[in-house]
Amino acid sequence: MKKDIHPEYGYVLYRCPGTGTEILTRSTKINSEDSHDYQGQSVPSVAIEICSDNHPFYTGKSGLVDSAGRVDRFNKRFANFKKKS
Repeated sequence: MKKDIHPEYGYVLYRCPGTGTEILTRSTKINSEDSHDYQGQSVPSVAIEICSDNHPFYTGKSGLVDSAGRVDRFNKRFANFKKKS
């Protein structure tokens, strides 16, 4: 590898304020101004808005977006459709 062209790589704490989830991983974003104490060490931290604990896909709370009644029209159209055995 060439010297002096790669960014620094170190530990960063990603925090989700909504759920309190903390994920310690390595990243090049180690020059964060915000730092937190994690298991006795001060590490740079980054606040994230969405994590797997509150993302609609992972929590199962995602709803079907009905734009202009398309789902209702589809259900009416195929209500009498019978599956062939």
